[in-house]
Amino acid sequence: MAESELARDVESVLDVDPEAFQERVREDADVIKAEIEAGTFDNPQAIVGLEYEFYGVSDDGSLARIPRRLLEFVGFEKELGLHNAEMTASPQPLNEFGLEAQEAEVRARLEAAAEPMDAEGLHLVSDAMWTIPPEGETAREYLTASVTDSGVEIATNMSASTRYHAMANTDEPAGMVLDAPHVSLDADTVMPEALITSIQPHYQVPQAVDLPTYFRYAVRLAGPLVALGVNSPFYPPDLYDAEASPAAILEEGHDEARIDVFESVLNVPGEQEKVRFPRDFESVQDAVDAVVEDDTIVPMPVETGGRFDDEFAHFRMKHGTYWRWVRPVFGGSSKESANARIEFRPLPGQPTVRDTMAFQALLAGSLEAMVARDHPLYDLPWETARENFYAAVRDGSDAELTYLGPDGETTDATEMYTDLFEQAEAGLRARGLDEETAAKYLWPLRQRARHGITPADWKRERVRENLDDGASFENAVYDMQFDYLEHQRDTLITGSFADWTGRGGEVEAANHRSNRRG
Repeated sequence: MAESELARDVESVLDVDPEAFQERVREDADVIKAEIEAGTFDNPQAIVGLEYEFYGVSDDGSLARIPRRLLEFVGFEKELGLHNAEMTASPQPLNEFGLEAQEAEVRARLEAAAEPMDAEGLHLVSDAMWTIPPEGETAREYLTASVTDSGVEIATNMSASTRYHAMANTDEPAGMVLDAPHVSLDADTVMPEALITSIQPHYQVPQAVDLPTYFRYAVRLAGPLVALGVNSPFYPPDLYDAEASPAAILEEGHDEARIDVFESVLNVPGEQEKVRFPRDFESVQDAVDAVVEDDTIVPMPVETGGRFDDEFAHFRMKHGTYWRWVRPVFGGSSKESANARIEFRPLPGQPTVRDTMAFQALLAGSLEAMVARDHPLYDLPWETARENFYAAVRDGSDAELTYLGPDGETTDATEMYTDLFEQAEAGLRARGLDEETAAKYLWPLRQRARHGITPADWKRERVRENLDDGASFENAVYDMQFDYLEHQRDTLITGSFADWTGRGGEVEAANHRSNRRG
């Protein structure tokens, strides 16, 4: 059999000299530091961006591969799995019209994609982890299928991403396993990562030199925001260990299993742990150096064009595998658009567009206000912030998180979210949103905080009800997923998760004052 183009591309990547690549990365870092000193990455406007991942399903709700031609036609980008699609929304100013434009763009592109997708019996789903495998396959088969092409291991259901295929063929360690409560899977590639989908808000800092301050706050916001957003309490049923009981799975499974997937697939505990909760930075130069000094898994050939950030193209390439749950980014197609920003990566895909935009507003507004006000959350110890994050991953809305607010340290969730929403609203109003508009953006998440109901809670309750009605665990999970898809079909573009829990009919503006209690 003739060698495929993908296999040849993987071989060419494996031939890249890692020492020469790393030397170019160091040279690029010097370029970035010089541009930081020159003020090139400063941007007086507050700008927000958004990456939004989806997976495809067929009419019956089972996972579906999305033809590449269809993906290109509807204007989405490929992601890791053949079932994935990603939307990158245009960066917008953090003001009323910018948020409105970003939300309108997301809705418009989803609406435009629906008809051609429907024509092929396909639908895009906003979620954190799929649970129903493709028709006629198990999840285990789909995630582990691979072929050897001229000595190169190729994942059958992975997009033609040379870097990710190369990771299965390098001597550098990567876990390539699933390791979670009652779940185990060994693979020859990183394809199990394609279980998960996320939303990733971006926040551009006004002055690059201040990035460490904004970053420190973002790291400490990770736990509280993840606790509100958890949405992946279940894996596909066939991935659970045979001896695991439904009761044990419900009791011991994590609310945001997506975090476990990414860490266990790409990390080797005690040997290489690239996916992790990030450390603080003392200076913006330290943020640059952190990328330089990170372990290089797959050095890649680099092509350059006429972009400004092609002046540090090797650094950008290495940054692609600088996997932290919050990470700094330096980029821009021109000097005029150059920026230093924070990429907030721990949030799972959400049930609706409106919920997604609520997280965008909550993060950006909080960063705006907390930095401007020297909010005491800055002084929360890093170790505590990390404990908060993994507690939120495990227990979602039931997690006991430690927070530093104006009245001191607290573990009371109501006090924490009352202050957090007040900070976010103040930050949004400082960017020109009126009280009613700021409340509108934050309202879906206020409802979660007030009533203690997250998407993960909703999924767990559906599965419990199905089990109580006599369903097998597999059918209980599948029926829950069908319910999720049905609810989303009616609310993705114009509703919110609050509609799913009977809270969507409340009048937002009228209830604004009472909602502020968190």
